[in-house]
Order: sequence, then structure tokens, then C-alpha cells
Amino acid sequence: MTRRHYLDHASTSPLRPEALSAMNQWWAAGHGDPSRMHAEALTARYEIEQARQQVADCFGARSREVVFTSGATESIAAAVRGSSYRGTHQVLSAVEHSAVRLSVERLEANDYQATVVGVDSTGRVDPAEMAAAIGPDTAAVHCQWANHEVGTAQPVAEMVAACRERSPEVLIHIDAAAAAGQVPIDFAETGADLMSISAHKFGGPPGIGALLVRRGLRLVPLLEGGDQERARRAGLENGAAIAGFAAACAVLEDGGLEQEASRAQFHTDKLRDLAQSIEGVELYGHPTECLPHLVCLGIDDVEPQAVLIALDRAGVAAHSGSSCASESLEPSPVLEAMGVDAHHSLRLSVGWSTTDADVDAAASALEQALAELRKLRG
Repeated sequence: MTRRHYLDHASTSPLRPEALSAMNQWWAAGHGDPSRMHAEALTARYEIEQARQQVADCFGARSREVVFTSGATESIAAAVRGSSYRGTHQVLSAVEHSAVRLSVERLEANDYQATVVGVDSTGRVDPAEMAAAIGPDTAAVHCQWANHEVGTAQPVAEMVAACRERSPEVLIHIDAAAAAGQVPIDFAETGADLMSISAHKFGGPPGIGALLVRRGLRLVPLLEGGDQERARRAGLENGAAIAGFAAACAVLEDGGLEQEASRAQFHTDKLRDLAQSIEGVELYGHPTECLPHLVCLGIDDVEPQAVLIALDRAGVAAHSGSSCASESLEPSPVLEAMGVDAHHSLRLSVGWSTTDADVDAAASALEQALAELRKLRG
């Protein structure tokens, strides 16, 4: 059987053993509903609050600012819809994740308006343009920390400052799902009001994430029912997933994040060097202001689906945001917004479990696949 080499961590990262252990311990303990008053419930509540503090520490937030959700998609929806009562207008960049774009589009179907701010050829937004899009009815501004397809990091601090100068009252939401666990993030230091995070992007369990909500800010809850999460998100907490989320965060303490980022950068540098040596391959995204674990390539004259199939047969898992290679039949909105070829891209992303052998195998398989596919084209 062909040995597998997983280079699709930007889609989801394998569960860390520390997270699995924490989840198993939760299940084995037989915890009760943390909203009740018996011993099993109180133990569950204590452990959830300990986990909440761990997540808060990881991302520079206060414990009470952490609202556990089912993942970044829910967090984003809660930020978009929860802010909508403050005005009838939303601002977002042209390279936001579909969870942001579609949540805003749903508001537009109900007589809200939106302004989409363009980006340069590297995928970077101009903070001044984001601020200039704010009007008297703007409820919120949405900007990702870094892009999920090309890895470009946004000038978050400058963007927040420019928007605050334009309108101190407008809410600022940062989608940090692609960046969390890859680069240092300090929610308090950003000055933002809301931040979306997903655990599975850096080795936590799927189905759990958080919306960081600035202290004192009240949002209309997306999910209503019980008073869980201080009445900010109804529904029985997923205690086992929360424990796994916190355990994944704990691994990043005491230099763990820096060590993993350095190793990821070493691996992606090797992939970039290879890309630059192959004719008809170019690098997408910002050359220096980017996530350490992700490389996006533009590949001339070869369909991405064919490349992905060839890599998969060689044991390499990768991804393309281009049409026919993902769930959508449309070209990548991110690459279209950047003004590059939106039909022929390949994304390789490394993570905590990636080895040198994985990267070497991917590099060799990619070079061979492109040579063979181009030969078939004549």
C-alpha cells in the first residue's frame, strides 16, 4: 500500500494525541449537564471553565470573552447576524471566506446592503479603503487575519485603527480561522470586537470553535433556547470537544507555537523553492506577509483536478480552490479578486504532524505529475 503524505492541513489538521487524550478522559468521567446542580454537573462546569481559560490565554482574550460554538462557520454567522441590529450595512474584503460572504449575502436578501472592498494582486486589502467604505448605517466590518487559500496575512492592526478613526462605534470582526494555531494572536491587542476561531485547523477536534466577544459587547444570539454560554449561545455544551480544543491550545504554550511555525516555514520554503524551479508554475499570495504553513501555486496549462488525482495516486493529499476540484463549480473568488488565474491553482499546507519525508514526497510527486500531464498534452 502506498504510504500517505498529508499536505492539506489548511482544510483540516489531524487530531493531536493530546486532544484525543483529553476527550477520552472527558467521556470516561461520566460528566453531567454543566447547567445542573449535582456533583457530576458541577465537575463538568469546572472543567469547561478551565478549558475556557486555556483557550482565552492562547488567543489573548479574557475567559468571559470566549463563547464556545460548533466552529468558525457558526462563529462567523453569529458575528454577522448578531451585529446586524446595529445598522443596515456591512463591509467585507473581496477575499473573505464563503462563510462570511454568504452570511452577508443572506442579510442582503433582507434589505441590508454590503460593500465589498477589493485587494491587490497578493490578496492584501488597503486599510484606508476598508475604512472609507464605512457609512452612517454600517453595523460591522469583516476582515480575515490571513487568507485560507493563498496564505496572505492582512494588516489587521492598521485596518482596525483606520476603521476606529472613521467610526468608533462600528463593530470589527476578524476571521482568524486560517491563522489560529499558526501565528501568535492577541485578541485584546488587535482592538477588534469579535474574532472567529476553529479548533480543527490546528489539531483540535472538528465541531468546536469559539467566537471571542469583546468585554461588555452584547450581541443578539444566533441560537436561542437555554442560557448556556452566559445566554450568548444556546445548547448543551460539547464538553469533550471543548476539552480537546483546550488541549490543542495547551500544546502551543511555552514556545510550542513558535517551534511549529518555524518547522512549517522550513517545509513550505522547500516547496516554494521547488515551485520556482518548474516552468509554468508561479507563487500566489504575498511573498513575506503570509502564513508559515501554506503555499498556493498557479499551474499553467494543467487542470487542477488532474494534478490532484496524480498526487493522490502517489500518496499525497493536497487541495485546489479552483473549479471542478472543490465542492463548487465556480472559479475561486479569492483568486479572481486578486486578478490571477482562478482556474488553475494548487494548495499545499503542512502542520503539526508533517515530516521532512512528507514534504520531499510531495515535491517529487508534484514535479513528476506535472511532467507527465504536460507530456500527455503534447
